[in-house]
Amino acid sequence: MVELSEKNGAVLFQVKAQPRSSKSRITGAYDRGVKVTLKAAPVDDAANEECCALFAKVFGFPVSRLCIVSGRSSRNKTLRVEGTSAEEVSRMLRPYVGGEAS
Repeated sequence: MVELSEKNGAVLFQVKAQPRSSKSRITGAYDRGVKVTLKAAPVDDAANEECCALFAKVFGFPVSRLCIVSGRSSRNKTLRVEGTSAEEVSRMLRPYVGGEAS
C-alpha cells in the first residue's frame, strides 16, 4: 500500500527508483511507496530530475511543484508534491498501483 501524507499544503510519499532502465515508468507499488524505473543514470542529478518529471507528467503538474526532500543520493526517496491533496494524488496514482494508494 502506498502511504501518502499531507503537510503544509503538500503531499509526501516514498519512491523506490531503479536508474539505468530501458524505459522511464511507474511499475507499481513497493512496500509503502511507488516503484519507478528511470532511463537516466544516477549521475549529475539526472535520475532525480527524471523522477520528478515522470511524476509531473502523470499528475499533469509543472515539474516546479515537485521536489525530492530526502534520498537524493539513494534509490529510496521522499517526493513532495505542492498544492494538492492526498486524495487527488491517490486518485492519480491508482491506475499505476491499483487500489493501493491511500
